[in-house]
Amino acid sequence: MYAAYIEELGPPGAIRYGELAAPRPGPGDVLVDVVATTVNNVDTFVRSGAWRTPVTFPFVVGRDLAGTVAVTGPGVVGFEPGDPVWSNSLGHAGRQGAAAEQVVVPAERLYRLPRGVRPEDVVAVAHPAATAYLALFTHGRLRRGETVVVVGAGGNVGAAAVVLAVAAGARVVATASAADAGFCRGLGAAAVLDYRDPALAERLHAACPGGADLYVDTAGANDIETAVDLLARRGRLVLLAGLRSRKVLPVGPLYLKDCSIAGFAISQATAGELAEAAGALNRLLAEGRLRPRIAEILPLSAMAEAHRRVEAGETHGRRLILRTERATPRPDGSSSDSLTLPDSISNIEV
Repeated sequence: MYAAYIEELGPPGAIRYGELAAPRPGPGDVLVDVVATTVNNVDTFVRSGAWRTPVTFPFVVGRDLAGTVAVTGPGVVGFEPGDPVWSNSLGHAGRQGAAAEQVVVPAERLYRLPRGVRPEDVVAVAHPAATAYLALFTHGRLRRGETVVVVGAGGNVGAAAVVLAVAAGARVVATASAADAGFCRGLGAAAVLDYRDPALAERLHAACPGGADLYVDTAGANDIETAVDLLARRGRLVLLAGLRSRKVLPVGPLYLKDCSIAGFAISQATAGELAEAAGALNRLLAEGRLRPRIAEILPLSAMAEAHRRVEAGETHGRRLILRTERATPRPDGSSSDSLTLPDSISNIEV
């Protein structure tokens, strides 16, 4: 089979595309014929060694996939050959990655693809939307009627957080660039503030007159002083980006309001937490409420270039979807294109 893999940690150029032996599923595993995969920031951290996790070389890169079941291990129930499926937790903690024509996935980390949902769509939203779900509900304990501030709402995780929070009945105040304001309002944000505004702190207070019950920073700005000052009594701050960020903690205001701070990385999520998030994502996917804002289709052989673009910050709001040779060609015979969804349906995009 063909795969995108590395033989040592290093820059994007360390990624090779070539043939590897096809993997074999164990008793609790499922062998999946991969249709599509993608690239997340955390994939670049694993490949470069910036985030340390057990890696066995040759190491297939990538975390997310969509495809169909090829073979199930003898201990697996609930999946049959031909079932459309997806996964979003490969490529770390000793598991080989998703960027190959065939991949072994532990059955507890594999989910059915809802009827009518394209593999490209689920693989584009799986990682950012699952991250947003865990930030909002698992760690942020968001409840209906609360006010949540989403920092970086124009990005993939931030946009997913807006969609999920609105769907849960929360009021969302978003920060984003001026260019992304219309997009964020289309997702359902009650207010969208320009993150470059020098008076942003004051405008946040005006938009959250009772304070923010939850403050989720998806951009890695990690302005903890502004966040803590804005939080309502027993408000929560969730941090999930900014690998090298070092900030001062305003201890007094934090504890005097009974507030809390939680940090989390989706790579540490349990299989049960990921399955819960997958259930919520599948419901929104089936309803047409989760789709990528812009998805660019590339061949799997372009994985090194895709890593370079993500690492260079060239993909804001854009998801790079890499299709394997096993993927069914498009009707026009093309192997690479760009799918842009109009603003008129932006309320269902992430």
